[in-house]
Amino acid sequence: MRSSLTELDAVLVIARCGKFRAAAIELGVSTTALSNAVGKLERTLGVRLFNRTTRSVSLTEAGLQFVAQVAPAMRDIHEAMDMVRSRQATPSGTLRINAFPTAAREIFSSLVLPFVHQHPQVHVDIVTEGRMVDIVAGGFDFGVRSADRVPVDMIALPLGVARRNVVVASPTYLKAHGRPRVPQDLLRHSCLRVRLPNGALYRWPFEKEGESIHIDVEGPLTLDEASLARTAAIASMGLTLAMEADVRDDLETGRLIPVLEDWTPALSPLSLYYPSRRNPTAAFKAFIDFARQNGKAESPPGASLP
Repeated sequence: MRSSLTELDAVLVIARCGKFRAAAIELGVSTTALSNAVGKLERTLGVRLFNRTTRSVSLTEAGLQFVAQVAPAMRDIHEAMDMVRSRQATPSGTLRINAFPTAAREIFSSLVLPFVHQHPQVHVDIVTEGRMVDIVAGGFDFGVRSADRVPVDMIALPLGVARRNVVVASPTYLKAHGRPRVPQDLLRHSCLRVRLPNGALYRWPFEKEGESIHIDVEGPLTLDEASLARTAAIASMGLTLAMEADVRDDLETGRLIPVLEDWTPALSPLSLYYPSRRNPTAAFKAFIDFARQNGKAESPPGASLP
């Protein structure tokens, strides 16, 4: 009895993710369907590939040996499939993108949505994470990070989007408590604290005329989601540090007012980055071409594709 590529891919993705649920999300199937596929393969082989508990999944000794031998062969198979797909006249298939949440919001309307409209047979799967991710090990086609955070072994395509942080508060809050004039004034204000993915509290960065300072703000709320901080600021709960793109509409309507503008200079621009590929698919090439044309990107040396 032969096993399908789907079952073999399922084993490899579960082994990489360490969880059935995460693997099911990546593969776009239900956890039940994934479990059934692995169970079918295990019955075919006559051995258990995974040790399963309610909290964790790990490879058995047989599973470790199986993955070690199958993984290189599957890479070759997928490269062969990519080579064929690269000859497609119409881009199709799935592109997976990993990005910081703020970066994903910045490119979503200007880059991703127009690309999907133009190439309706391409499915774009975006995963947002605050931590840095190895996009190759994670099974992603692209990453989006600030240019200064792109790994050195990746090809980077600058997106050229102007970016900066802004400190904002509602008119009601500023009328009641006054405007901070220098970053140190924030220590006398209610601020909305932000928790980083590693659990640490974010210290607000400022810079002016070569002077840099980080402020460990205090306030009534600690959050890890930008939209919640925005809502709280509009509700006059305090000042928040936000990406300007996330609160642009609020600034234009006056719901939020910027302060300390001379202490918040421009940030490093975003970059779309990706590993070198021998046989990029038509969808992969189309997305890069689209980013160059519509993402205000400039093609860096070595960024051309075959």
